Amino acid sequence: MLNAFVGRWRTSGRVKDSHGEMLELSGSDVYEWLPGRHFLEHRVNVRIGDEPVYALEIIGVDKTSGLYFMQAFDNQGNVEEMQASCESGIWRFRGAALRFRGSFSNEGRTLSGDWEQRTGDHWHHLMSIVLEKE
Repeated sequence: MLNAFVGRWRTSGRVKDSHGEMLELSGSDVYEWLPGRHFLEHRVNVRIGDEPVYALEIIGVDKTSGLYFMQAFDNQGNVEEMQASCESGIWRFRGAALRFRGSFSNEGRTLSGDWEQRTGDHWHHLMSIVLEKE
């Protein structure tokens, strides 16, 4: 199922900053299999407003549970661990402070969805994104 992500994607969206202002997001995401095809490498190169954001994520599957695991690192020193699942074509990523819900459309050439961020016990909309395969 991870093969659906493989490729170079043009990324756009809108992100809510710490003041509640909406900032434009644009750039690219690249997903490639590491040798052996056990893990997927995901590289992010985007701008949110005027700020560059670079991230590296490794995605794999736990063969016992069938759950996908993800670990990401970014240029601001953040580390995020998440689990992912896909049911009825809906992908869900969930970490301690972030979660995503999205799906593929346009014969797998578009991935769109929404990210939410946790503040205390509440989840708030953080970002809407669209990735279009190049």
